[in-house]
Amino acid sequence: MDIKLSQCFIAVDDHDKALAFYRDVLGLEVRNDVGFEGMRWVTVGAPSQPDVEIVLEPPLADPNASPTDKAAMAELLAKGLLRGVIFRTDDCDATFERIRAAGGEVLQEPIDQPYGVRDCAFRDPSGTMLRFSQPRRQ
Repeated sequence: MDIKLSQCFIAVDDHDKALAFYRDVLGLEVRNDVGFEGMRWVTVGAPSQPDVEIVLEPPLADPNASPTDKAAMAELLAKGLLRGVIFRTDDCDATFERIRAAGGEVLQEPIDQPYGVRDCAFRDPSGTMLRFSQPRRQ
């Protein structure tokens, strides 16, 4: 049996701002852009990983969710309390400089971590933390 990651989801509160970041700053390609019941899902992915997709979705992608639940999720997103993703890069420092130069909100400059990677962190336009990790060279 072979199990692989196919999709992961990141909540965004403004798809156009998210696209400007994920497509234009990170260089991910747009694979799908779908609207349904007043909501929007945009699928992006790295050209080097055609079988892995990131779906940029509303904070609470359930048309039947209560207004209270929608407000709670929007508040958690605004505080940066929803989980993001960790991207792997072959050059953490160059990735950091490219994202910072494009106006990315820096959370952590590149640093060697005790668990064997060099990484940095940013917030996307919705507040989600994204880490960029490079395996430490031996």
